Amino acid sequence: MKKIITFLLLFSIALIFPVACSNNPNTSANNVLSIYNWSTYIAPEVITEFENKFNVKIQYDTYESNEDLYAKIKPGNPGYDVAFPGDYMVKIMASEKLLEELNKENIPNIKNLNDKFINPPYDPANKYSVAYQWGTMGIGYNIKATGGEINSWSTMFDEKFQGRVALLDDMRSSFSIALISLGYNPNTTNPKEITEARNFLIKNKQAIAAFAPDTGQNLLDQGEVDLTCEWSGDIFQVMKENSDLRYVIPKEGSILLTDNMVILKGSRNKELAEKFINFILEPEIGAKISNFIKYATPNQAAKDQGLIEVADLNNSAIYPPPELFAKLNYIQDLGQATILYDEAWTEVKLGE
Repeated sequence: MKKIITFLLLFSIALIFPVACSNNPNTSANNVLSIYNWSTYIAPEVITEFENKFNVKIQYDTYESNEDLYAKIKPGNPGYDVAFPGDYMVKIMASEKLLEELNKENIPNIKNLNDKFINPPYDPANKYSVAYQWGTMGIGYNIKATGGEINSWSTMFDEKFQGRVALLDDMRSSFSIALISLGYNPNTTNPKEITEARNFLIKNKQAIAAFAPDTGQNLLDQGEVDLTCEWSGDIFQVMKENSDLRYVIPKEGSILLTDNMVILKGSRNKELAEKFINFILEPEIGAKISNFIKYATPNQAAKDQGLIEVADLNNSAIYPPPELFAKLNYIQDLGQATILYDEAWTEVKLGE
């Protein structure tokens, strides 16, 4: 994973530096597309292909959470064109008028998406967003440490792994684990259930070595923890080079994520941004991305054309079977109840 991160970091710098510092008269704001994406979340060759095909430059920056994206854009767009918010964040950003409406005439490849990703609950009629990748939240673990396969959230709080567990430094993700473990809906707005989840996390805090900012896969790969809550593709990336690592969607259920391509309000290159979205939806391009980052593709045409690696298609942890898929939930915007989570999360982090 460190190799991937280092490569992408250097790749990003190589892309950004010429754009920011070039005196080339052919480089202008009109042929520079500014992208803000999650780290380790694209195949580098895709960037190069788009630049060459459309004779443009891409400026590429990364973030580590939906909240980081929101905090960056909320005060005013500093110059980004395309971003990749998760499902619930699309709804929030759209409601706060932080997104541009999409011109579907410029995105004909939307026809390549699986029907499950058309007209999603967080963005009816895909007014502001188009699905990019999807995956699950689950447990990455070292099978030598566990002594065998595991399949339950309860394993993370087993006394024998005390101090060897990482959770995501993300309020909704960590509370989802607690709520699901207690038999509650991860989108509950019931104050009593939120309090129980808070108490559950505090009670089990000694088991937790770290709340990792979407870097649990690194801690696991480096042997600093034995189990980590992480997103599926992040674990599969480090599994490429570490045969001791595994990923499982717990039997109790978990979180389903769909990250989406959106155009940010104030984009200086909306038409070029729509060309980029349409380019990503080409079957060959969508397949290159999923095969590289190990998240599931929403691009049905890529699957139908046999472009997705067979091992990934047959992996139930990447493409879960219907009975397990039915236990997956989107994280939803909770409106006024969010403050209850904010207060409870603060108490968890303080250990009170």
